[in-house]
Amino acid sequence: MTAGTAAGGHSGGVDATPETPADLGARRARQYLHLLETDRTDEAEKLLQNLTDARELVFVGAGFTLLARRIGRPLPTAMRAQASSRQVRLGQLRDANRRDVDGLRSWLRAAAEEVLLVAGLAEPDATARHRLLDLTLAG
Repeated sequence: MTAGTAAGGHSGGVDATPETPADLGARRARQYLHLLETDRTDEAEKLLQNLTDARELVFVGAGFTLLARRIGRPLPTAMRAQASSRQVRLGQLRDANRRDVDGLRSWLRAAAEEVLLVAGLAEPDATARHRLLDLTLAG
């Protein structure tokens, strides 16, 4: 073993790849939804208020879009089409606020509500819906 290496030959450096902005946005989206689902709306709002960069907000929105589409896949065709139309309107809201951080936060609130709406359509029973969201949010 050489000086500077830990027992077993490991250098002690960090092996994990750093979290990408997209990964961080998806994690924050899941965290926000979890806070809403557990009726911790003040904490959810604080999470949004702590995001001050438009780029951060857009990555969180991308996380919401991914979740809404993932949950909505098994919906009947007509419901999927309606959800798709709502996604288009959310995209227009995002585009209209691309340089306005407060406007982007409004877009995120609407995008999160869309995830919860689609989850409610996919699973009307509250207990099963919570389970569906937990499974989807887990990855």
